[in-house]
Amino acid sequence: MNFIKFFIPIAMAILILACEGEQKPKQLFEIELAGKTRDYKNQESVAVTIKNKKGKTIDKVSYSIDGNILELKEGKLHLDVTRLGQKELKAVIEYEGNTAEITKKIRVLASVAPEIYTYEIINEYPHDLNSFTQGLEFYNDTLYESTGSGGNARSFIRKLDFKTGNVLQHKDLDKEYFGEGITILNDKLYQLTWRSSIGFVYQLSDFKEISRFQYAESKEGWGLCNDGKMIYKSDGTEKIWLLDPETMAEVSYIETVTNKSIFNKANELEYVDGKIYANVWQKESMMIIDAESGAIIGVINMAGLKNRVKKHDNLDVLNGVAYNPDRDTFFVTGKNWDKLFEIKIKKK
Repeated sequence: MNFIKFFIPIAMAILILACEGEQKPKQLFEIELAGKTRDYKNQESVAVTIKNKKGKTIDKVSYSIDGNILELKEGKLHLDVTRLGQKELKAVIEYEGNTAEITKKIRVLASVAPEIYTYEIINEYPHDLNSFTQGLEFYNDTLYESTGSGGNARSFIRKLDFKTGNVLQHKDLDKEYFGEGITILNDKLYQLTWRSSIGFVYQLSDFKEISRFQYAESKEGWGLCNDGKMIYKSDGTEKIWLLDPETMAEVSYIETVTNKSIFNKANELEYVDGKIYANVWQKESMMIIDAESGAIIGVINMAGLKNRVKKHDNLDVLNGVAYNPDRDTFFVTGKNWDKLFEIKIKKK
């Protein structure tokens, strides 16, 4: 009986110690940020503390986002990230000879509001009003266009004389595919389809199909552009994916973000000097996106263009943006518009 009385307290102590040893880091600690919100601006300094749930002796704490250590000064954490959007703030806590890692989900937004831009029409050119435009791109002063399936017409890709609208080359897609954005890189034309999770790679010279590629994590195919090295792909979400042009693998992504929210309306894309110009889906506007961070640094009010085109039953929204480097101007049109507009973008 005395043995039992002696054994029970020891067993309970061992059990308590074992339970404490098995405690997960989140049972011991929690990251607490000032404001008790999920949204913070990049370059903001935010008061941070570690909630010590079990009274452990903490020796050191370091914080990081995307593997990059953040500066901690006088109890304030300086948020400095390269790519904005939904993030995981990690804290590495050294205590009593142990190390624990805990995380907190936050959203890092742009530090400033987008600037407002407008446009000036330089020229108007003819455009096939039966073209349900999804992709538009210049290459060597020649315009290339990709369309979706509008009405009874198939999706197609075309090479055009932009001044006359004359078709120089044409290729229909199989009826099962709804064509979307295009981009041209290294004498190849890349084209997306909408919901088929498949894209095509063609020889630029004759539109002969070279290969096909499958989407991975991206949901759908919307817009394409490139910076000369990587291809950017929008998919109808807040993400713009970076693709390896050799394998078309989704290497990484940026998220389109303002100083107030994460935005998910980027459609047709065009890359110019570190910025992505993107049609806003179903809106008479475009975004100017920093291609490195995802920050929406400008919004272009495109209202009024649709009023200048022929009215008909199949007339649809603004879509299609292409930059002509020789003229230093942008070309825009819409789905089933009879005009292609050459414009200059300027601050309002």
